[in-house]
Amino acid sequence: MAKDTWLNVLEQFRRSRKIITDEIAKAVIGQSDIVDQMLAAVFSRGHCLLVGVPGLAKTLMVSTLSRIMTLRFKRIQFTPDLMPTDITGAHVLEDVPLPGGGARRDFRFVPGPVFANIILADEINRTPPKTQAALLQAMQEREVTVGRETHPLPDPFFVIATQNPIEQEGTYPLPEAQQDRFMFSLWVDYPTPAEERRILARTAVGTEPELQTVLNDRQVLNMQRLVAQVPVSDFVIEYAARLIRASRPRDETAPEHVRRLVEWGAGPRAGQYLLLAGKAFAAMAGRPNVAPEDIRRAATPVLRHRVSCNFIAQSEGIDSVEVIRRLIEEVPEPELSKYKTTEPPPPDWTPVADEPV
Repeated sequence: MAKDTWLNVLEQFRRSRKIITDEIAKAVIGQSDIVDQMLAAVFSRGHCLLVGVPGLAKTLMVSTLSRIMTLRFKRIQFTPDLMPTDITGAHVLEDVPLPGGGARRDFRFVPGPVFANIILADEINRTPPKTQAALLQAMQEREVTVGRETHPLPDPFFVIATQNPIEQEGTYPLPEAQQDRFMFSLWVDYPTPAEERRILARTAVGTEPELQTVLNDRQVLNMQRLVAQVPVSDFVIEYAARLIRASRPRDETAPEHVRRLVEWGAGPRAGQYLLLAGKAFAAMAGRPNVAPEDIRRAATPVLRHRVSCNFIAQSEGIDSVEVIRRLIEEVPEPELSKYKTTEPPPPDWTPVADEPV
């Protein structure tokens, strides 16, 4: 692909992202950073965990995203009595007509709500670990095994879960293995004063915005394939690796505050997600390659749930976000002179179908 063509494709991607965010903004006031990070996860084939107190439009953001896409959307309300088969599906016994008359009984698989493109796992920490684990294979391998049969999930497929950090009674904290399946852990904060006034003004009027469909499944697949093709230099890879290794208290490169405050740091999957998120942020900005700024922007949502603070940090009121902030300040970028400065060639990218990105 010629360089000019590649730059035109990226510019079209940037415009498409602007159209998407403008459409979401019709229903969701504020939370622009959260929307951008949620889109970055979608374009990177990742999953998101939205954490925040009730009433901050977490569910609204996901449902609005589904409304502007021609994708199958399922909302699963997680409750203490939810069973794994309520998510994955189950085999049911039914009568099957025979050609010569009569019938025989046989089992038929009835797919559960996980067989959709967008899954909203609402209040995921309100269901027991056995049911939470039903999403593990689906999120990681994009398939579901029920009995002796393995069923592939549709493509694209991504899970966006919500979690309430306040009410702990009757909840089941997500195991580390489950949290690690989420590319981002996003903290949804309160709106600004101006945004809150706009929210209240819209509520007083009582009108619902009309949303337009702006993406179909092929276009989403094209955007995911394009993000995967964004080149990453050895310089940026080295910087991401430095951040990940410095988050581990027993690593020789770990800063003093990490050794003192962190119980365990991030694994290699965090580094993979840093680069994927960097690719998505670069493409969403229309840039042809990943910069260190993209890695720093992705560091907090990628590492927040992968860096565990010890008792000393908790006693001092320090959380993983503060540890990551200090980490970004203390870990230097590699020396650029040691790496190739030539621009990588444009990738050989072709769309899935003859449709705009």
